[in-house]
Amino acid sequence: MTFEEARALFPVLERIAYLNAGTFGPLARPVADALAAGLERDLYEGRSGRPYFEATMELRDELRGALADLVGAERDQVALTSSTTDACGIVLRGLELAPGDEIVTTTDEHFGLLGPLGASPADVVVAAPDPDAILAAVTPRTRLIATSQVLWTTGATLPLAELRAATGVPVLADGAQSVGAVPATVDGLDFLTVSGQKWLCGPDSTGALVIADPERLRLVSPSFLAQRRHEPDGAYEPTPGARRFEPGWWSQGALRALLAALELRPTWWHERAAAAAERCRALLGTLVELVVPETPSTLVAFRVEDDPVAVVARLHEADVHVREIPGRGLVRVSCGWWTSDEDLERLAATLH
Repeated sequence: MTFEEARALFPVLERIAYLNAGTFGPLARPVADALAAGLERDLYEGRSGRPYFEATMELRDELRGALADLVGAERDQVALTSSTTDACGIVLRGLELAPGDEIVTTTDEHFGLLGPLGASPADVVVAAPDPDAILAAVTPRTRLIATSQVLWTTGATLPLAELRAATGVPVLADGAQSVGAVPATVDGLDFLTVSGQKWLCGPDSTGALVIADPERLRLVSPSFLAQRRHEPDGAYEPTPGARRFEPGWWSQGALRALLAALELRPTWWHERAAAAAERCRALLGTLVELVVPETPSTLVAFRVEDDPVAVVARLHEADVHVREIPGRGLVRVSCGWWTSDEDLERLAATLH
């Protein structure tokens, strides 16, 4: 598939310089078609009967396999969730943390991770988003390091597998801004969350949790999918592997749509996205104050003299979609494998 053919999959790109996959990725026509076909099937054939249930369960298993392949995991290590926040909550509840335990995180985390951290009984230790600072924050009471592989604020990449190896402390990696944006794997990590609707360009309310060793995590809030069989008193035989942690049902349309999104990704996706981010930095370097991390990603953040909210609104009126980072004075650009030089030139011209 050529770059032009890849761009043609996304009707929104015909008009809009879509530079906000860090919030929601653009929808490709095959993804939308899969969603529509699923609803059409449910509308006319219903959502019941053993064949329907078995077909849905087969699709779930196929999707677990596709997500496992994406991040270098085994199928039995993948649980389907509705978001990365959902996945973070499953981990934080399942670790059975107690008062006096510590979790190390950073100053640059999204509330999707911070919310579950704050709800835990453990003490949350906040460090600068720097490997040395994170290492220095670890104590004998640290039970978990919980931070992003790619920071949603600046796009900096953190070496979480190296931190796990150096400390021996389990790591929960928030993959919202990494999986699908940069090569991201579960190798060396204990938990990795996946967002379906961001860089993977899948439908809303889709995601996953990858668990290196599902047997080490307690299941606190079992859904119907958690059990193979159960007794009248609620005792049950758990579903094998990470599947037991799945919190709820997905429609066949949503399952097929995320599968379609994964299947349409070209082999050159990362090279193109990284080149687009580098091109973006080059174009904006003389126009704004760039934030350039030591280990950049496909997110490009910059400061402007005007109100960032107003700048984002002005860009939106010009059909250039980016976002601001609240409380940071930053505007953030997401460069994907579908991003063209023209998209970036439109961004620069509107900022000029």
